[in-house]
Amino acid sequence: MNRMIRIGVLRGGPSSEYKISLNTGANVLRALREKHSEKYHSHDLLIDNFGQWYFDGVKESIQDILPRVDMIFNALHGSYGEDGKIQNILEIHGIPFTGSGSMASAIGMNKSLTKKEFIKHGIKTPYGKILSSNSVKTNTDTVVRELFQTFILPAIIKPVSAGSSVGVSLIRSYKDLSRALNTASKHGDEIIIEEFIPGIEATCGVIEGFRDQELYALPPIEIRPMTAFFDYEAKYQGQSKEIVPASFSHSFKEKLMELARKIHRALGLCHYSRSDFIIHPKRGIYALEVNTLPGLTDESLIPKALRAVGSDTHEFVDHIIQLALNRD
Repeated sequence: MNRMIRIGVLRGGPSSEYKISLNTGANVLRALREKHSEKYHSHDLLIDNFGQWYFDGVKESIQDILPRVDMIFNALHGSYGEDGKIQNILEIHGIPFTGSGSMASAIGMNKSLTKKEFIKHGIKTPYGKILSSNSVKTNTDTVVRELFQTFILPAIIKPVSAGSSVGVSLIRSYKDLSRALNTASKHGDEIIIEEFIPGIEATCGVIEGFRDQELYALPPIEIRPMTAFFDYEAKYQGQSKEIVPASFSHSFKEKLMELARKIHRALGLCHYSRSDFIIHPKRGIYALEVNTLPGLTDESLIPKALRAVGSDTHEFVDHIIQLALNRD
């Protein structure tokens, strides 16, 4: 009789997206235990806010934990989990894991590096400028004056390396700049100020090897925030309307799906990803960013898109695990 595969579901982590990661990991564990208990033996691998690891609720060292699993389902979000750090540790230890490798993760998490890759591959993206969080904290008034004189408002200000729209602000006037810069500076070493593109927000996920396609594109989702834009509250507190699948024409949805595929390939991503877009009524589609480990919570967009094509998180989790176990 073959031994069951030991899956460690890694969740939590020392980032501002700790709670989202807990929920993503809980859904993955539920999928494994409800539908795949005959194939996989799942373990809850929790990292607390301080970086301490737990194996099924018991505090242990990473050196003691990793030999007790055959692979990791990475349900972390934000810094440490999506920026290449945990991926590098797992690569060094030779532990298979879900999602992109360390280099691609580092690029995908860093909005500045992602934007450079978009430009390099001819993918239209809003103009942006990078600022040091330290300069904002020490010379706020000077930075605010320079930005107001050189950058056309409205604009978007956000941390370079944070996800789930954490620390993101829409700036319409001079008085908004200082508050937004200070908010973003709390979430990393760099900040990006980006031109605001008015239009309809959309997102599209892709999955490798799904339904016999090399890179399967899920149906695009149209996002109608009740707030000014799709911020953290809109995403996770029900303050948005998501149209699944989007109400765009068939040909336009195909354009979004192909762009999501192009971004996944251009950044060298693995297993799955989700790309976010803004659609200007005259200037067309702009790529905003890519999510290398999109959320799998009840409010997350990938599960909603899966349901739209007759699938679910249970099928998805099993498929992604098989990809990770067979990673080249």
